Amino acid sequence: MEKEFRITIDAPREKVWAALWTDATYRQWTAPFGEGSRVKTDWKKGSKVLFLGNEDSGMVSTITDNRPNEYMSFQHQGIINKGVEDLDSEEAKKWATASEDYTLRTINQRTELIVHLRGDIPQDFVDYFMNAWPKALEKLKEIAEKN
Repeated sequence: MEKEFRITIDAPREKVWAALWTDATYRQWTAPFGEGSRVKTDWKKGSKVLFLGNEDSGMVSTITDNRPNEYMSFQHQGIINKGVEDLDSEEAKKWATASEDYTLRTINQRTELIVHLRGDIPQDFVDYFMNAWPKALEKLKEIAEKN
């Protein structure tokens, strides 16, 4: 699967970046993906990322690039289930080809955010993402334009 989601936000890149990756606002804009959405990481290139929901379940990933206010890239490594990381099961390996890239560009004093998803994502999750991503980006837009 390769899919792009785009949104234009009436705010500078710095505000959009902060809305994307600050803990409180991250929890708000990612709520469409699942109740209790949150992330654990230090946001440094090469660092581990735990994308979590309720019951400490979600994705294990690595930050492959981080250029503040411009670009963030994650390579998914596997899954986490009730706090236990799994990089080796067949289910976990399904995610090991998947990545997410976030690109922020200034266009006419507004910010265009492009989220690019790549990899062999299981079909049931493709449908889930096609539904959740537009809602999440609308919430992000609301947050960044308000703050």
